[in-house]
Amino acid sequence: FMVLPRNFVRDVIMKNPSSDIMNMLARCVLSLYSYDPDPDNIMVSNVLRQSLQLIAQFPMLAAYSFRAYKYYDVSDASLIIHKPLTEYSMAQNLLHILRKDSKFTDLEAKVLDICLTLHADHGGGNNSTFTTHVVTSSGTDTYSSTVASLGSLKGPKHGGANIKVMEMCQDIRKNVHDVTDDEELKAYLGKIVDKEAFDRKGLIYGMGHAVYSLSDPRAVVFKGFVQQLAEAKGRKEDFNFYNAIERLAPQVIAEKRHIYKGVSTNVDFY
Repeated sequence: FMVLPRNFVRDVIMKNPSSDIMNMLARCVLSLYSYDPDPDNIMVSNVLRQSLQLIAQFPMLAAYSFRAYKYYDVSDASLIIHKPLTEYSMAQNLLHILRKDSKFTDLEAKVLDICLTLHADHGGGNNSTFTTHVVTSSGTDTYSSTVASLGSLKGPKHGGANIKVMEMCQDIRKNVHDVTDDEELKAYLGKIVDKEAFDRKGLIYGMGHAVYSLSDPRAVVFKGFVQQLAEAKGRKEDFNFYNAIERLAPQVIAEKRHIYKGVSTNVDFY
């Protein structure tokens, strides 16, 4: 299931590399329609086949798209195309394909596997999943509905928030002299909320999902494993930096937006 159609990497991914992986995924998924012997059949059995195959192929599409972008747009020295290995899990194959030397640790594979599982377990009420419900209700094919969902997922207020978090953190590092100083960090976060800094949208990205009034339960599970990986990779300072933002951002938002969080009811009062 993981293996892509013959010459797909050359004919689709390598010909038009893009700096935006989400756009590349959408293009690849639409192209896979042409390789499907029964693309428009929306019987449950066929849709299950298509969905399982797409799930298996997405890591390959993302990894190969990234390697093509690195080679053509970033002038990376080598063009690496590793084939997936049947003895590897999805997380292991993703690391195997992304890395030039194919090497990864058991901890890296475990953390990535947990990350993928937690994202898959996110629930059915988010924007991209709702998009799938809307588009499939018209009776369209699996590939078209998946591309519509990818378009939704790309948005900075949904899955694209990951990119915004990275850009925001880079901006904070650039403008905060000492990121270990809580007061200085808190003051700059206040400027972001007041629309005086970063993209001037008034949002601290990564602190969304208002339905989780105390915390995103996925983050609670994941944080301990991220800390282990940070320590193993000598990135403890980076972990402390992100942890400080996570700790201080709710305080800043509550002060700026005049929010009181009810401890017993887990409800935000305005």
